[in-house]
Amino acid sequence: MSEEQQPVAVWAVLRAHPGRFPFTVRALRCWAYLLSGALLGPVVLVVLAGLLLVGLPLSVVGIGLPVLAALVLSGLPVAALERRRLRLVEPVVVPDPHRPLPGAGRPAWLRTRLRERATWRELAHTALLGTVLSAVCLGFTALLLFSAALVTTPVVVWALAPETVMVIPGRAIPGPVEALPATAAGLAGLLLCAYTGALLTTAHVLLARLLLGPRDEDLGHRVLELTRSRARLVDAFEAERRRIERDLHDGAQQQLVALSMTLGLAAYELGERGGRGGDDPAATLVARARDEARQALEQLRGLVRGIHPQVLTDHGLAAAVAEVALRHPIPVEVDIDLPERLPGPVETTAYFTVTEALTNAAKHSGATTITVHGRVEAARLVLQVTDDGRGGADPATGAGLQGLADRVAILRGRLMVTSPIGGPTRLRVEVPCSG
Repeated sequence: MSEEQQPVAVWAVLRAHPGRFPFTVRALRCWAYLLSGALLGPVVLVVLAGLLLVGLPLSVVGIGLPVLAALVLSGLPVAALERRRLRLVEPVVVPDPHRPLPGAGRPAWLRTRLRERATWRELAHTALLGTVLSAVCLGFTALLLFSAALVTTPVVVWALAPETVMVIPGRAIPGPVEALPATAAGLAGLLLCAYTGALLTTAHVLLARLLLGPRDEDLGHRVLELTRSRARLVDAFEAERRRIERDLHDGAQQQLVALSMTLGLAAYELGERGGRGGDDPAATLVARARDEARQALEQLRGLVRGIHPQVLTDHGLAAAVAEVALRHPIPVEVDIDLPERLPGPVETTAYFTVTEALTNAAKHSGATTITVHGRVEAARLVLQVTDDGRGGADPATGAGLQGLADRVAILRGRLMVTSPIGGPTRLRVEVPCSG
């Protein structure tokens, strides 16, 4: 249940036990909350009025702008205090709507807070707390104190005798017994304060949730910003991977090719000049080094191809998946029919999702056949990898599927895995073609 749908605790108890409510601890908590509001409200009003009266005249010459900024930001500490004060009456904590800014400097923190809508909502609540809410709390406090004073009237009359005590102007109370009606009125006033306090507290809690808690647009802004940040990280990672690919292709790979050729020439020279041919230890060592250089070159080419296959860049997703299928130890049937080339991020994400699924199938599934099906449906790339293995795959246990799901989510896509015990295992990827 969301915070907006969560019932107010005071109101829930009042509705459940209306007759017993005035005699519960929760009624006293409501009184404490409203009495503290009567003390806090005037202080807040003085601070706001002081900042406004100082900031407005001086803003003409620019000196008052920091004071006005302090006025706007004054809602932050007051709102934080109010969220803590609400814990007197409400077990459900109102969360802080501001996004954290770890490591941010003061200028960045100030700019961010001034741009957040939550800051201005908190300022509005602070203004209400210093004016309307403060007046309500003061009125309630006056009623509560007057009712409590009426209850103690007989004691006061007895203690002050023979002095005259009057509750109603012009009508003296001769003795403690005659003061009992005032006590009854005071008890009725306290009973009224119990119910009134519950209603006022409920209204305060609802207002605090509305103005001091996060809203959908705040969370949506955070999600959008987080998604953009993650997308930038993925782009940076992809650029770094391409750089490594180029360095390996143009640097280490070419050096291994030159080394292999040099070793070939050395073997040829040894064969021409030596008289023992294959019995020459130097020729044997050179031949072995040449074979090892050739193996290292093949491994490096496989690594470069795994970083980002050239066929994916030149011919697209279908050709790249078909090439992976040819090298796979399990027979793979590829059925990918795309109307046109897809955006680069979509192709890259789809390719590595398929390769990861094929790798997992080869390692864990015990499958004998795998099918890869891909189509564009409603402007979304839909890929499905199915194997006839033993099933039981769980993305929560790792196997790289969680990382793939996160990467697909960056492109506003989704990854679904269906793998009952006994198989088959189906991995379905849906990615918007807009990238």
